[in-house]
Amino acid sequence: MAGKTFEELQSIYNQPLFELVDKARAVLKENWKQNEIQLCTLLSIKTGGCSEDCGYCSQSARYRTGLEREKLMTVDEVMPYAEQAKAKGSTRFCMGAAWKGVREDTAQFETVKETIREVSKLGMEVCVTLGSLTKTAAQELKEAGVTAYNHNIDTSPEYYKEVVTTHSFDDRLNTIKHVQNAGMDVCCGGILGMGETVDDRIKMLQVLTTFDPAPESCPINCLMTIPGTPMEEQKPVETFDLIRMIATARIVLPKTKIRLSAGRTEMSKETQAWCIYAGANSIFYGNKLLTAGNPENSRDDSLLKDLDLCKQASHSDMALNKA
Repeated sequence: MAGKTFEELQSIYNQPLFELVDKARAVLKENWKQNEIQLCTLLSIKTGGCSEDCGYCSQSARYRTGLEREKLMTVDEVMPYAEQAKAKGSTRFCMGAAWKGVREDTAQFETVKETIREVSKLGMEVCVTLGSLTKTAAQELKEAGVTAYNHNIDTSPEYYKEVVTTHSFDDRLNTIKHVQNAGMDVCCGGILGMGETVDDRIKMLQVLTTFDPAPESCPINCLMTIPGTPMEEQKPVETFDLIRMIATARIVLPKTKIRLSAGRTEMSKETQAWCIYAGANSIFYGNKLLTAGNPENSRDDSLLKDLDLCKQASHSDMALNKA
């Protein structure tokens, strides 16, 4: 797909805020049931010890963040978390492993595939994020039952080398290509607040508009500064900058779930309400992301109640054009 030009996206992003939000809201209403929010639960199934140097990440072995390294969880250890997530209303269970990439024909990869098969029996969407993939690994994950693969591009191609040097932006795109060719949905977004410019954020969205098919879901994360990482001194993202990004993403990715992701612990109910009104229709649900904090379930239940929102049913067929 040709995607949007930078100038087109810049024009959308920079229009008066209320006009931008009104247009985004109209796109949401046209394509989605606007009173529903998808709940996703995220679990780190292998924590710490990653060889990558992503400047925002507590799990890199290169930084002293105080994070305890943990071995890969077994199927029996993961299943209670998945069952609890389903019982509380999550329709997607996401599992992450701090790996540079998948190593095929290893006992660890076989364990992960067996875990995927068991979680899929619960009737939940199964998402994993395991680093880079080969064509073969992607096909094996699809056959095991993965419905979506998360592989964020984080920022613009130009700024990416300021975030990580142990792999390239093109490496990310190659894995995404393998995911799509295997028939899995792509979950792909970015992180705001890493020292990038507004233009970098727009260029990140520009890349996402070229995906064919479009990403099934797009997480918009706000950097959670971790002591010991190179980005620990970055300033928080401005509220209206976040709302602009959510609204622009909704307009240019109309049939994609826009996920309000990391950073919600620092957001007021009012900020989250604005983001949802502007087009976000998915959140991570549960008091922990991979290693960082997330609002307690009770806090999110209260938010949904205050906003008269329902928990969305399962799978990506919830877009109105597929209903």
